[in-house]
Amino acid sequence: MMNPEVIRKVRENNPLIHHLTNQVVMNFTANGLLSFGASPVMAKAEEEAHHMAANADGVLINIGTLTAAELQAMIIAGKAANEKGIPVVLDPVGVGATPFRASAVNRILNEIQITAIKGNAGELANLVDISWETKGVESLGEGNASEIVQQVAKTFDVTAIITGKTDLVCTGDKLIQNKTGHPFLSKVTGAGCLLGSIVTACLTTTEYIEDQVLTALEFYGLAAEHAAMQKEVKGTGTFLPHFIDALSFDVDKLEGR
Repeated sequence: MMNPEVIRKVRENNPLIHHLTNQVVMNFTANGLLSFGASPVMAKAEEEAHHMAANADGVLINIGTLTAAELQAMIIAGKAANEKGIPVVLDPVGVGATPFRASAVNRILNEIQITAIKGNAGELANLVDISWETKGVESLGEGNASEIVQQVAKTFDVTAIITGKTDLVCTGDKLIQNKTGHPFLSKVTGAGCLLGSIVTACLTTTEYIEDQVLTALEFYGLAAEHAAMQKEVKGTGTFLPHFIDALSFDVDKLEGR
């Protein structure tokens, strides 16, 4: 079950989340995280990566539009976060699409202590050499997602998150499901990337990690459901502003109380 205390603490503390994320989603991610109640900073220069991460409360690494220079900044920021003891979330966007992405994620996982890995089933399957059909950064295949999320959690000693029609979370020996959400999210560029940002913000609280992650997923899905129900919404274009609004709501409002 969602723990509203996680959201309350995020909004009370307004944590600074250092994003090393992709070019496509920066504005959407920043606005969504601000609405949720945390503070985003988008800084990918190698020269400032250490200082920015050292001043942050959490770090999100998203390889959506990765370059070699950005990879080095990600490594520096991740190591600074490890030194400070703050959460690091990895979103291995399209990791199986090219050898460059695969080698970059391998380096990140070898050099940084990651707190949580979030991605679709195809992305996480690639990390543990399980066959899964993908197209670019999209996951098309079908298979045992529960096996994949558990294998990723065990292999890399992380909390593993697979997003989809049903989200799956594995932390330690616990396997948790979340069924909130709306199909519009799969048609919005950056919806998964913003979710990674909100997961990172929730990980800055002091609750149990399974509560932190499940709360982020369930709240995000409820916000999407609420937005999609508004009478003005005709498609993803009209859905988006209502979704950004809903990310700022209290849990009780989203649950229809």
